[in-house]
Amino acid sequence: MSVGSGIATGKIILMGEHAVVYGEPAIAFPFSGAKVQVEIIDSTTNTLISSYFHGSLSDAPPHMKNVKTLLLRLQQDFQTAPFQTTIVSTIPSERGMGSSAAVAVALTRAFFDWIDHAYTKEELMVYVDFSEKIAHGNPSGIDAAAASGHDAIYFIKGQPITSFPLTIDGYLLVADTGIKGQTREAVKSVAHLFDTEPTVARQAIQQLGQETKAAKQAVINNQLTALGQAMDHAHQALQQLGVSNDRLDHLVATARQQGAYGAKLTGGGRGGCLIVLTDTREKAETISHILLSEGARATWIQGLGVYEHV
Repeated sequence: MSVGSGIATGKIILMGEHAVVYGEPAIAFPFSGAKVQVEIIDSTTNTLISSYFHGSLSDAPPHMKNVKTLLLRLQQDFQTAPFQTTIVSTIPSERGMGSSAAVAVALTRAFFDWIDHAYTKEELMVYVDFSEKIAHGNPSGIDAAAASGHDAIYFIKGQPITSFPLTIDGYLLVADTGIKGQTREAVKSVAHLFDTEPTVARQAIQQLGQETKAAKQAVINNQLTALGQAMDHAHQALQQLGVSNDRLDHLVATARQQGAYGAKLTGGGRGGCLIVLTDTREKAETISHILLSEGARATWIQGLGVYEHV
């Protein structure tokens, strides 16, 4: 029996959420603390096994349309026999961690492995972008680029995505507030602030842009303190934009009180996740336990720089 396997990571927006819509830069990177694993094997019928659905691929629910359509396109393009697909993911959905892009990357890698097809990065991205357009309509491409690569992504709207090495030596703790992110509402809130208080909105957006540029240099130059300060200042600007909430602010403040180098919300806001920067795994684990006791739903830890694969 032929077996194909594929893996992809989640993604974290380090800096620049919301400001990227207004022409400022953003930084994202692959987050191996949460990942998707896919296995494809020969079968008599197209079958899908996941935590959301188990049955015939043709009966997959509407919210899995991107998965269903991607698999059927791959089957059609390469004229294969039926297959069974098993998806195992530790990336929470609707938390700004790039779940749909990671699933698309892992699915496509597993399919190509199953048929023993040597693919290029460009060919992989054709199928991932196809799936992401079904899931999100008009995706920025950040999620797909981060989920399929190894480096940090530097992104400015309307310009090609570039990458740079994640060379800062520390640990990143990601904590789920347990509240679904409300990106659409947060984006509308920022737009409304531009209408009602344009000076406040403009200053916050420009501040986020400056902190993102400072964060990039801090990562490249391995300056943990400077990155933490940029994260703290960015969270303050996001608070001014009205995209944080009480749960996020409480958990961010708690992490700082426990000795984090920096902490901020990540993603759309109004829920979702926060990120915390520490210098050691032990400190990240200590803060993780405290955040969980303070209401966080789940946490993940990733080593950065020389600690990435330790």
